[in-house]
Amino acid sequence: MKLAGFWPGIALSALIGTQAMAEGETAGTVMATVNGTEITLGQMIALRESLPAQYQSLPDDMLFKGILDQLVQQEALAQSFGDLTTRDEANLANDRRGYISGLAIQKVVETAVTDEALQTAYDARFADAAPLTEYNAAHILVDTEEKANELKAELAKGGDFAELAKANSTDTGSGAAGGDLGWFGQGMMVKPFEDAVIAAKVGEVAGPVQSDFGWHLILVKETRVAAKPTLDELRDELAADLETKAIEAHVKALTDAATVTGRARGWIPPC
Repeated sequence: MKLAGFWPGIALSALIGTQAMAEGETAGTVMATVNGTEITLGQMIALRESLPAQYQSLPDDMLFKGILDQLVQQEALAQSFGDLTTRDEANLANDRRGYISGLAIQKVVETAVTDEALQTAYDARFADAAPLTEYNAAHILVDTEEKANELKAELAKGGDFAELAKANSTDTGSGAAGGDLGWFGQGMMVKPFEDAVIAAKVGEVAGPVQSDFGWHLILVKETRVAAKPTLDELRDELAADLETKAIEAHVKALTDAATVTGRARGWIPPC
């Protein structure tokens, strides 16, 4: 096994028992020089932080030599290359721009996503929201309307809904449980079924109702007001929304205020 991004010769086994960090060293401490160019402890730490997660937890002394060797090798290779082309310089400029803009976005996100902002967003989402209803229902699913009407006639004569579901429903999962679907809210069932559930009276059999699955007889057993999701349950969703809005607003403000000259957007260079 090799460290991702390391040169092939640097295996984990070669990293064990290497040099430990001395006290008093800082990010600017020079750990090696290559033809006079310094490699600092800060650069080594930055490289370690960019490693995949499975390597981040390895002890410092296991990573020290491998990281230092990689930076030395990279510096020697870079010095050997010679002059960069215009394309190379452009790529370096783009990489630098992208990295710094990423830092700027990170700062915006850290400012935008706070406990106070999350609470405000949570309160706003439910400020004017009407209470939602949840339904506890059962159904019998069959292939034809004729069969559904036959079963509904049996129910009208006193037939037991659960027993008829067990014996006849093509939805074998709920059928084995007497047609029971448990509790569900709006948006969880196909539209024709959901509409029939919402319109049904508790305790009365509704249908037949056709959906893509067949013909349903529906028994709504009870309803209740759905519990409002907690802030913790929505935290990730709210945070993502705050991040997106904050980044879009910040980028727009900066670009609107910037003096931008040059070719119009959409211009395509000649081949």
